[in-house]
Amino acid sequence: MLYQQIAMNKRRTIYVMIGFTLLVALIGAAVGRLFAGTAAGGVIIALVIALIYVSVMVGQSTDVVMNMNNARELTSADQYPELWHVVEDMAIVAQVPMPRVFVIDDPSPNAFATGNDPQHAAVAATTGLLAIMDREQLEGVMGHEMTHVRNYDIRLQTIALALSAAISLLVNFAGNFWWLGGSRDDDRRDGGGALAILGSILLIILAPLAATIAQMALSRNREYLADAGAVELTRNPQGMIRALEALKGAPAMKHADPSSAALYINEPEGSRWSHFFDTHPPLDDRIARLKKM
Repeated sequence: MLYQQIAMNKRRTIYVMIGFTLLVALIGAAVGRLFAGTAAGGVIIALVIALIYVSVMVGQSTDVVMNMNNARELTSADQYPELWHVVEDMAIVAQVPMPRVFVIDDPSPNAFATGNDPQHAAVAATTGLLAIMDREQLEGVMGHEMTHVRNYDIRLQTIALALSAAISLLVNFAGNFWWLGGSRDDDRRDGGGALAILGSILLIILAPLAATIAQMALSRNREYLADAGAVELTRNPQGMIRALEALKGAPAMKHADPSSAALYINEPEGSRWSHFFDTHPPLDDRIARLKKM
C-alpha cells in the first residue's frame, strides 16, 4: 500500500505539472493577446516564468518556503529537545532521513512539512503548537508530517506552489497593466478583437480560482491519508485524534504566507464560516475518519 501511494503521488506530480502548465500557458496567451496583440508571445513568456519558478522551488524549496513563513532553523536538540527528539523518532519509524527542523514564532498551533524529496525535507512547528501539545499529540502531528515526506506529498505541493506563484505573478501583472491603460485600443475597435479581449479578461480573473481549486483537490485527500499514516507510525490513534481536537478553533496565524496554506496541517487563516475554499477537510471529518479506524 505504501509503495503504491508513493507511485501514485509521483504520477500525480506529472499530472499536476501538465495541468498547471496548461493553465499558465492559457494565462500567458490571454495576457499576450490583451496587451501585446500576440498570444504566442505571451505563452512563451509565461512558460519561461513558470520554468524559473519551478526550478527555484524544486532546487531550494525548503529555504524559500521557510523564509516565506518566517521560520528559524534549529541547530541542536538543546533548543527544543522534545520537538527534536519526536521528529527524530518519527523519521526512524517512517524510514526516512532526519529532516531539518524549524520553529515559527506564532501563538496559533500549526505545523507543516516541505522539501523536494525525503532526502531534502524539513518540518516546522509553531511555538503555539509546542505550547499546548503533550508528547503523545506532538508525535501524532509529526507522524502526519513525516507521512507527507515519506509519500512524496511534499514534492507534489512544492510544484503546485511554484506554478500557483507564477499564475499570481501573471495575473497581478495583467491587473496592474490594465489600470495603467496598457491594453491595445486598436483591438477594441474590432468585433472579433473585442470578444478575444473579453475572453482574455475572464480567463485572467478566473485563473487564481482555478489554481486554488486544483490545490484544494490535491491537498484534501492528502490530509486524510497523512492522518491515517500518523496512526500507522505512532500506533496510537488517540494521539492524532487529540491533536486534531486541540487544533479546533485555532486563531489565524500571524506569519503564515497565504500561498503556503496547503502545506500546513490545519488552515493557517483560521476557521471560516464556509469550508468551500479551504485547502483542508474539516477537522470534525478528519477526526470522525480516525475514530472509525
